Amino acid sequence: MSVTPFRKLAPPAAAPGPAVPGGGPLPFRLRAARPDDRPAPRPEGRDERTLGQLLLDAGAVDPGNLFKALVVSRSESARLGEILLARGWVTAQALTRALSKQWRTSSVDLAAMPPDARLIDLAGADWCLTQGIVPWRRTGGVTFVAAAWPERFQAARATLESRLGPVRMLLCTENDATRALLSTRRTALIRQAESCVAPEYSCRTRDEARLGRILLALMGALALGLWLAPVLVLAAVSLLTILTLLATTLLKALAFRRTLRASHEPPLPPPDAQMDGKWPVISVMVPMFREEDIADRLVGRLARLSYPRELTDVLLVVEETDLVTRQALKGVKLPFWMRVVTVPDGPIRTKPRALNYALNFCRGEIIGVWDAEDRPEPDQLHRVARHLHFAPAQVACVQGALDFYNPRTNWLARCFTLEYSAWFRGVLPGIARMGLVVPLGGTTFFIRRAALAEAGGWDAWNVTEDADLGVRLARLGYRTEIVATTTHEEANCRPIPWVKQRSRWLKGFAMTWGVHMRDPRGLVRAIGFWPAVGFHLQMFATVQQFLLAPVLWSFWLFSLGFSHPLTGFGGAWLGPAVIALFLLSETLNIAVAAWAVRRTHPGLGLWAPTLYFYFPLACLAAWKAAYEIVAKPFYWDKTLHGVFDHAAEDGAKDGAESAPATAAVPLVGTVR
Repeated sequence: MSVTPFRKLAPPAAAPGPAVPGGGPLPFRLRAARPDDRPAPRPEGRDERTLGQLLLDAGAVDPGNLFKALVVSRSESARLGEILLARGWVTAQALTRALSKQWRTSSVDLAAMPPDARLIDLAGADWCLTQGIVPWRRTGGVTFVAAAWPERFQAARATLESRLGPVRMLLCTENDATRALLSTRRTALIRQAESCVAPEYSCRTRDEARLGRILLALMGALALGLWLAPVLVLAAVSLLTILTLLATTLLKALAFRRTLRASHEPPLPPPDAQMDGKWPVISVMVPMFREEDIADRLVGRLARLSYPRELTDVLLVVEETDLVTRQALKGVKLPFWMRVVTVPDGPIRTKPRALNYALNFCRGEIIGVWDAEDRPEPDQLHRVARHLHFAPAQVACVQGALDFYNPRTNWLARCFTLEYSAWFRGVLPGIARMGLVVPLGGTTFFIRRAALAEAGGWDAWNVTEDADLGVRLARLGYRTEIVATTTHEEANCRPIPWVKQRSRWLKGFAMTWGVHMRDPRGLVRAIGFWPAVGFHLQMFATVQQFLLAPVLWSFWLFSLGFSHPLTGFGGAWLGPAVIALFLLSETLNIAVAAWAVRRTHPGLGLWAPTLYFYFPLACLAAWKAAYEIVAKPFYWDKTLHGVFDHAAEDGAKDGAESAPATAAVPLVGTVR
């Protein structure tokens, strides 16, 4: 069966043409098949034949595959053309030809005839990339817009006309649209990715000189105080540390109590609840940097996902300068539902900057993030889609639990697993149900695209961009809930890399606290008094506890019979009271950790008492973070992945199993 060739518009002539509103005259006029240099008119209305019939008539699709695609389209939000294209049942060129007949329009070769960049600027390059449309040329007072999908053009028509005036649709492939936009506005897109968050909520606007003056003043006051009244200064510092320890212990106890109560409540949504809509497209970004050894295994792990392939949109986000990862990916055959997005180089190279840039390429209405070494549960995307479908619109984000597939590598891995389990399964669910701010984790969180756009994306200058995003969502009135799914990843179980990673988390917590404390009253008005208290305890108190931990440790001198500088300051009861608080806090930590691993890692709870010797490592990380806040605040200390990656392929032999989820960042950090 022959295929009717579709018309392509001829290259433009060099003669000057009409002007663009807000700009100068265009350096061309459209050359078409008619002497008046305008495209030949098409009959009004669409072809009465369906897209499937047009493809069949052209011999472009197998009837059996078309039938299967029609069945699939009844339960999914993907269009018939997207399903056929995603499954490889039709070529992009054949689909474009059929669409051009159905919609009675022409197609355009954007490579041979590039678009006018000024029209793209009028519409917005990021918006055009997300919609898959390219404002092409203007002639006779009409702007011709190339679109990969006619339905998207129709949905965006009102916006286009408000920005460009009268418009007319042409067709192109999605890949051609993306390449055309990047060829003209790549630099503008990456600059926007660096500054998309409002200045008042971004670390990029912090006053370095002011911060330096404040720190110098604090150091001077501390030195003067230690010289004039050392005991009084030590007493004040000790009181601050003891009070924050008491407050954080109380918060953890209340959150754990709420978690225990929730464990006896029926799950939401009910397992037998039926969705009254179609399954949505979910885009998941996987930032990668110097991941030479795990790129091939990553494809295998994500291939275990059970979500429909045409609704799964996985973007492997790679820095332009990262030749190691780019070369590794060249040797991996990617399935059609996985794409590589290369992030242009710039003044900073951070994960949030890369995410902001890659967001422009996402197709889904739900946006997620995984780490390169992650192994999500096969039904994770199904669970996310169901949870957000039944959740109220106020719930903008959900997060799954994080666990490890190498928990028994060494003692540090065991303690790391206990810490994560205690936070994700014991504490965080209670924090979410108490209505407090949920600082997001760096992976396995999924957010409604509209809410992410309202929040401004990620702060490219914050090294704990996920925790910061959780705070900004709360300020907008959104809630984050816990989805019952788990992602396994690699425990960072070597001392020096552990300290480096933890220092980045603590530095980010301090920077996030500083940004949102620029207007303390505004913060309280936005999220409420008690959530603001919880915010301080999770961000400021966490960093302060580790910085001043040696002050608390000194109180053990009382129990050992040694003299303490504050012996005569608080009376004989001071030492035993502080030690009792220590024991209460540590007992709670042990109990929560042992409870959290009772099902996922049987027997690991016996190691919970050793957490007392694990957390002092964070004291070193806190002081490293304090130095970097001043010396190099935007430095991203890369965590090396893939060292113990083989454990994931062995199926997590420690006996781990999925557990009711939880999510976000532990009180001592969880941002990857």
